[in-house]
Amino acid sequence: MSIVKSLSVGDGDMFYIRHNSDSFTILDCCMLDDDRVDIIRELRAQSSDKVIVRFISTHPDDDHIRNLAYLHAQMNLVNFYCVENEATKEDETEDFMQYCALRDDTGRRFYLFRGCTRRWMNVSDAERDQAGIQILWPITTNEYYREALARARDGDNPNNICPIVRYSLEGGPTILWMGDLEADFMDNIVNAIEIPRTDILFAPHHGRDTGMVPTDWLEQMQPGLIIIGEAPSEYLNYYQGYNSITQNSAGDITSDCVAGGAHIYVSDPDYEVDFLNNEQKTNSYGSYYIGTLTTRA
Repeated sequence: MSIVKSLSVGDGDMFYIRHNSDSFTILDCCMLDDDRVDIIRELRAQSSDKVIVRFISTHPDDDHIRNLAYLHAQMNLVNFYCVENEATKEDETEDFMQYCALRDDTGRRFYLFRGCTRRWMNVSDAERDQAGIQILWPITTNEYYREALARARDGDNPNNICPIVRYSLEGGPTILWMGDLEADFMDNIVNAIEIPRTDILFAPHHGRDTGMVPTDWLEQMQPGLIIIGEAPSEYLNYYQGYNSITQNSAGDITSDCVAGGAHIYVSDPDYEVDFLNNEQKTNSYGSYYIGTLTTRA
């Protein structure tokens, strides 16, 4: 069993994975000053029995690194994962400077690229099992990706330097994150990679139209559930024809991943959907059970 939680943090992203191994992963950081103490308390509690704690940063925009300096001060991020980049900002906030310090720290950083391997991220040994994390993108030689890196280096929007991160539980669900990749960029690279079948997709760019996943990738993934983020509703794409949960309405979303499926819980007691199986689970994780997503072979 593993737990994947998408925290309801407003117009931003923050997730964690409590693996069924000796690992705990935090993906992106977006904490307001008035909720950061509670979030840190939860992260500490959920990771207290894990030896390996890693942080994956998709890209250094404020809504993905907000209060990163506070997170590092409280949890000492000794394993910091990001793509190799030289992103700059005209407004160098404390959190952006913290991102750059961790990104450039040879003792902490690990650079992500398609097919990269790392002990305990996706390689097991006699000491402990792997965490089930694979990196599907970037291909660092791709011309469109190199252009995105150059734009980020020159202070432009870094959305398109995001990696594509895939988590899988053996015998259980597969889950995919795409950061804030933009639709035009994905259209340019759609033929560069294929994306395997995916049970749960976190829609890129918080579910905005500007981050609409190309049809070819959706057909390859055939996602059983698409989770749409907390962008303002007028900007959202609701992925007609696919089952979805909208975090604006659902609040925190917790996936209890087990062999054969994922039990889904949300923090809003009134939220419900009609496409999940009802396995009569009791409310848990401080949230409300809304049904179970069955994985597919």
